[in-house]
Amino acid sequence: MTHDTDILIVGGGLNGPALALALAQGGLRVTVVDARPAPARADAGFDGRAYALAIASRRLLAMVGVWPLVADQAEPILQIKASDGLAGQGPAPFFLTFDAAEIEEGPMGFLLEDRHLYSAFLQRMQQTPGLTLLSGENVIAQDTDAGGISVTLASGRKLTCRLLVGCDGRGSGTAQRAGIRRVGWGYGQTALVTAIRHERDHAGVAHQFFMPEGPLAILPLKGGHHSSIVWSEDSASAERIQNLPDDQYLAALRPRFGDFLGEISLAGDRFTYPLSLSLAERFIAPRVALVGDAAHGVHPIAGQGLNLGLRDVGALAQVVIEAARRGEDFGSQTTLEQYQRWRRFDATTLALGMDSVNRLFSNDNPLLRAGRDLGLGIVNAMPGLRRRFIRQAAGLQGDLPRLLAGKPI
Repeated sequence: MTHDTDILIVGGGLNGPALALALAQGGLRVTVVDARPAPARADAGFDGRAYALAIASRRLLAMVGVWPLVADQAEPILQIKASDGLAGQGPAPFFLTFDAAEIEEGPMGFLLEDRHLYSAFLQRMQQTPGLTLLSGENVIAQDTDAGGISVTLASGRKLTCRLLVGCDGRGSGTAQRAGIRRVGWGYGQTALVTAIRHERDHAGVAHQFFMPEGPLAILPLKGGHHSSIVWSEDSASAERIQNLPDDQYLAALRPRFGDFLGEISLAGDRFTYPLSLSLAERFIAPRVALVGDAAHGVHPIAGQGLNLGLRDVGALAQVVIEAARRGEDFGSQTTLEQYQRWRRFDATTLALGMDSVNRLFSNDNPLLRAGRDLGLGIVNAMPGLRRRFIRQAAGLQGDLPRLLAGKPI
């Protein structure tokens, strides 16, 4: 049976293009179907949305040829400081500091704006033989048989492939059409996301400030005087704050942010995202695999969403390419089971870990506060344990796919 493409990827956000590049560079024919028009997103101006990329994620981006296009726009994360406290009262006396000097691999990660990363992915996709991007198209149906899978686009066009990959987010139509259900729950929290300009240089330090209403992450952007913030509040408060004019929005932010970076002002658009945990019951179905948020949606408390997705990318690309080189059916259940065994436990463990951290810190129970503050202080005073946490945050622990170890497949 002949197919229009070897692998069809639904979703052109970030995980989809990363997987497409890895597979195409491994000699496979790949088609990406993206509902959004590519140029509109690639040409977007500054809005402050950014990702914290772990060391392992940077390695994967380098292996697929994207990192050289964005390296000059990335801000190294030299320290991460985590503290507990109350808005307007500053941090508790015990806190936790991770320093890049404690590991040999250099900065623990990098902050990179969405607009730069997507633009680089688009450029590389356009330059890669065997890779086709269909922008502004939607998949509305899929049908599986023994030899492959066919999809129908909203335009009426039909495409056949041997493997369909869903990179289409938490509401994945690919997963729904494959009969894969999800489990999860909402947090009653909403993330307010924007960029701020500040008087003092951030010096490459990322901050995670835990408050009863939810955590505030302050993430350093390129240039020293801009940071991206991810500010979690209970959903009713977040809606009220989001509807405020800019000056009142800043007035609500200032007591939470503090004055350690001097005067602050808004520098980007304002966004909100409801927060929840969402896990697919299975990461695979016949001729179907799920990657990134289509498989697992986690709390942004540690900025691990994209890093977790890129681990999926590395694992799926490796098992598929290696199966193809052996002359095997890379869309078979045997190949896909190997991917699921590799990724499901890790993704579920991290998702539930982030859930537990959020529940532990997003409350004002005085006994819990005393215990967690003491715990932060104890970890901070133990270099060996602290180093293990740093390596975990940098994506250097566990059974890494070859691309995330900086090695070709």
